Amino acid sequence: MSTLSQRIRTRSANHSEAAKPPFENEVGKEQDQSQVVHDMQLEATQQAKLFDAQIHKLKKERRFFAKARFLFPLGILLGILLGFILIQPSDFQDIHSNLLLLMEEYDISLRIPDIDLSRVELEWRRFRNNIPEVWKLNNDGREFKVGEAMKARGLTAHYPIVLVPGIVSTGLESWSTSPEYRPFFREKLWGGFNMVSQVIFNREKWISAMMLDPVTGLDPPGVKIRAVEGVGAASSFMTGYWLWSKIVENLAVVNYDTNNLHLAPYDWRLSMWNLEERDGYFSKLKATIEGFKKRQGKKTIIAAHSMGSTVMLYFFKWVESPEHGGGGSHWVENHIESYISIAGTHLGVAKAMAAFLSGEMKDTVQMNPAGAYVLERFFSRKERQKLFCSWAGSASMWIKGGADVWGDANWAPDDEPGSSHTHGELIAFRQAAVPLSAHDITQPTRNMTADDASTWILERTPSTFQKMIWTNYSFGIERSEQALKKNALDPRKWSNPLEVQLPNAPSMKMICVYGHGKETERSYWYTHGPHDHEESFVEVEPSTCAEPTDKCKHTPRPPLDSSFSRANWIDAEYTQETTTPKVRNGVKMGEGDGTVSLLSLGAMCVEGWKRPRWNPGGIKVTTVELPHQPAPNIPRGGANTSDHVDILGSTGLNELIVKVATGVGHEVEDHFVSRIREFAQRVRWD
Repeated sequence: MSTLSQRIRTRSANHSEAAKPPFENEVGKEQDQSQVVHDMQLEATQQAKLFDAQIHKLKKERRFFAKARFLFPLGILLGILLGFILIQPSDFQDIHSNLLLLMEEYDISLRIPDIDLSRVELEWRRFRNNIPEVWKLNNDGREFKVGEAMKARGLTAHYPIVLVPGIVSTGLESWSTSPEYRPFFREKLWGGFNMVSQVIFNREKWISAMMLDPVTGLDPPGVKIRAVEGVGAASSFMTGYWLWSKIVENLAVVNYDTNNLHLAPYDWRLSMWNLEERDGYFSKLKATIEGFKKRQGKKTIIAAHSMGSTVMLYFFKWVESPEHGGGGSHWVENHIESYISIAGTHLGVAKAMAAFLSGEMKDTVQMNPAGAYVLERFFSRKERQKLFCSWAGSASMWIKGGADVWGDANWAPDDEPGSSHTHGELIAFRQAAVPLSAHDITQPTRNMTADDASTWILERTPSTFQKMIWTNYSFGIERSEQALKKNALDPRKWSNPLEVQLPNAPSMKMICVYGHGKETERSYWYTHGPHDHEESFVEVEPSTCAEPTDKCKHTPRPPLDSSFSRANWIDAEYTQETTTPKVRNGVKMGEGDGTVSLLSLGAMCVEGWKRPRWNPGGIKVTTVELPHQPAPNIPRGGANTSDHVDILGSTGLNELIVKVATGVGHEVEDHFVSRIREFAQRVRWD
């Protein structure tokens, strides 16, 4: 059709240029117009026939496997197979209540009689028992193997152990008794298939229940959500998706049980301060560890995963503080034998910044178009951003150290030689996705370093979120030893390893273990449109608070008193696989474990904590990098995966934890597969 348009324009131009008398010119124009219309009709008819022929040819050439008559039955079979694998016998008891909930959601008034499904449950249980274990997603044939190998060496439980989950790993259940939330009582709202059903059929109530009060950071009126207790709180996220269960299984083989093993779940939505304020989390953890010491006469091993490592860093300072835990400067030395940081988010996570800014991350922008459309229609970017900004706990993963750690406009410690664009520009812009109005007073956005991006993102969040940030966290770098000692009394600093010192515990051993070899989001290409008129920010005061005691600096409002910022989102249309670094759907890829970048995982372990400034007690820090070598025929990679979450099931990590727990931790030595030592030396520590 473009060729046709070009011909029409050419003919019109030629005829308009011809010099003719007025009368002849009018007659000629009518004839030419008739000819043009005739030519258009002929060519349109020909192209329609050609198009029909091509469609017919494609239908004939399409393979049987791509036809609906094959795909539709295949979908049914896969659905039945997933039902066999995932549905537990106990789930039948919930069918009636879930059906009633669905009917209530769509205002269907129909009386459904109670049906006894106990016989169905019994037959389903019998059927599942006959399914080979390797067919079940929760098992892959490696269960208990590491523990059995250690037991064969004569090793047995030696030290009590505490396991600390990461963000979103702990299940959350409702204790709300207000009428609108009673259907959720003691039901999991995070984790398990009940969460999936609530999100699908009762989305508005689920969001309102999971969202924290933006001012207090605690439960909103009428809502009470608490962390699930016990080892099962984080053993599996849902049926078929294990988390800590592999580690628990192997520890059980060498004589661990609930008398010497404690899983410390927590409500990861809360800020560190509110974890203690509302739930007494750190007081309970302190009592548990002291109880182990009193009963067994031995110090405790702590193994923390992901955000759990940040929680433990805070705990070490909290327990020493005379105004909080009251344990004194020697409590950690007297009670902790070893601390294992598993895929720790020590210096923050880039994807947290994108989530707070636009409710996006690599996982959302790299979905296929159909999935992305469904996600946006069902759970939009604005809704995700609003939810993230109410969860103060996730702000603990804000990137720390600024340009000194993450680089500037010309350089980053983890830039590859010959890079066409530096990771030091955490957020960069190509162009505006929508042409800006002539009345738009906002200046074109420049590329931003970690420092610039932190300020810029905060300016685009509600003032309640800004105040929460500055009253709970600090993200800088402190080089003065005198100031570092003073920071031991400031809870805002305790989750930042660059602003506090490790405890004075020279006999405690510290092990950083994490995966490497999986592409990880490191920085972003963003694009922006006109002013954002979304109602979620209409009530928000456009201010940026520098400190909790300072007055807020007000930003001029855009025209017509609209929201104070333009809409911004990851430039998902931009992909460039041939450049360094690779760009995939607007995400610049770097090194890491698929979630946390290498700098955050290892820089403190190999360099920062080797310096007396941040490690005055001289704690021995061992770093173990596990290469990501997944088996392609196993859904989650098998024994040698080192993905951020799947590492919990890897043989290497399980061997390390069991060795430390059974008293042979001296066998664990430094092991590197990346260039983290080189990258860490480029960080501006001094």
